[in-house]
Amino acid sequence: MSIYEFKVKDNQNQEVSLSDYQGKVLLIVNTATRCGFTPQYKGLQELNEKYKEQGFEILDFPCNQFAHQAPGSASEIATFCETRFGITFKQFAKIDVNGENAIPLYQYLVKQKKGKMGDRIKWNFTKFLINRDGKVVERFSPMTKPEKIEKYIKELL
Repeated sequence: MSIYEFKVKDNQNQEVSLSDYQGKVLLIVNTATRCGFTPQYKGLQELNEKYKEQGFEILDFPCNQFAHQAPGSASEIATFCETRFGITFKQFAKIDVNGENAIPLYQYLVKQKKGKMGDRIKWNFTKFLINRDGKVVERFSPMTKPEKIEKYIKELL
């Protein structure tokens, strides 16, 4: 099994098959706009700009499960990210990453790479690095800044 078998909703509520990203290196991140880690958007955008042409993509999944730090509609979140951080990478619909309402993609991700909390996401800005075959190869904590992930991305590209 790989992530390519999953379908998710984008921030326009359109279904997207992750098979559309086949052959790319991906960084999947659950984000929030009112979190202490929100400034990581800047580093994520820098990685996106630096490596997009080499087959790298960031998939941004806003999540309001942690202290309600991703309030607002998909449109409001997108506007905030675009105006404050110049985000150009793909944003998806707001999701749950833990519990009975966690989307199947996240249920899969946490089973592939467990963190300190086992198969639960600890907080906003947990990051999963996916290789070109759709396999989860690394999991990074919210504390890991995007620039610290760059060497792993380069190895996969």
